[in-house]
Amino acid sequence: MSIKVGIVGATGYTGAELVRILYRHPEVELVSLITQNYDGIPFSEVYPHLYQYNDMICEKLDLPALLDVADVIFVALPHGHAMPIALEAANRGKKLIDLGADFRLNDYSVYEEWYKVEHTARDLLGEAVYGLPELNREQIRRARLVANPGCYPTSALLALAPLLSKKLIDPGSIIIDSKSGVSGAGRGLSLDVHFCEVNENFKAYGVGVHRHTPEIEQELGKLAGETVTISFTPHLLPITRGILSTVYAKLNTSLCQNEVQEYYQEYYQAERFVRVLPTGLLPRTKWTAGTNHCDLGIVVDPRTGRVIVIAAIDNVVKGASGQAVQNMNIICGLPEDTALIGPGLFP
Repeated sequence: MSIKVGIVGATGYTGAELVRILYRHPEVELVSLITQNYDGIPFSEVYPHLYQYNDMICEKLDLPALLDVADVIFVALPHGHAMPIALEAANRGKKLIDLGADFRLNDYSVYEEWYKVEHTARDLLGEAVYGLPELNREQIRRARLVANPGCYPTSALLALAPLLSKKLIDPGSIIIDSKSGVSGAGRGLSLDVHFCEVNENFKAYGVGVHRHTPEIEQELGKLAGETVTISFTPHLLPITRGILSTVYAKLNTSLCQNEVQEYYQEYYQAERFVRVLPTGLLPRTKWTAGTNHCDLGIVVDPRTGRVIVIAAIDNVVKGASGQAVQNMNIICGLPEDTALIGPGLFP
């Protein structure tokens, strides 16, 4: 029996990527594509690259009707909009995966401080599972509400998890320097992502105040078993897809390159979507484009006593829609890599 899936926010970039990935999913039937601006328009008119792959008609949100037909609901909306949908989905016993930020933070007061929005579904925070499969697989398996991680946090957490879990680094020394392609800003019009503003340009933004900061600190704290405060600086790259995060931390003990490299390989040896690259080979955004992979490269700098970990992901796939499908596969008892296997595109 197929899993009936509805997507709320289907015409954003992450929604369209969900449609593309789920087209090749053998166990999924898309039953509803919800949009605010394209009601009554064929999906393939909004995204012509999917012509003859998906010609469903976009609909406005009718929540009771959606809950009548869908087993699993993906919500691909800006923060603040998933809460009423999640409340009704919980009342009806439906599974929901939120690609936004509404259920990523365990403490509603932290959410309200950083996102400047009242949290109206506080009772659900206790059951929401942070959807990073490599760290929380068993909790995800039992969940009905999954908070899909942010794109920057996905890269940073996978880069740091092996080091923090064994207390190999000083948590107070962590610096995360990340760069993202323009698709991370979404499809909405904005001067900041205008071609002439982005092309042949490179800038930092949200320095010290980016909303992914508390999410990263929360999950790093769980790994470290203590409060973690980081320095996190995101940058905008003049590319469409991709995140490259360079993470720096002070080693607690003197370790050589081979020791740290072997530890990473052991930590991730069973993970289908984390590729620990050989020593000397460092990740590039092109190598993960279109894939659900996270590539990791490790360098131990004996001169400074620091370890440098470089992580590359596709922000729209492993950083959003691919990871959401990975989570759906887990909660539905399917092979985790269903519809997600394959190398990326190059060049």
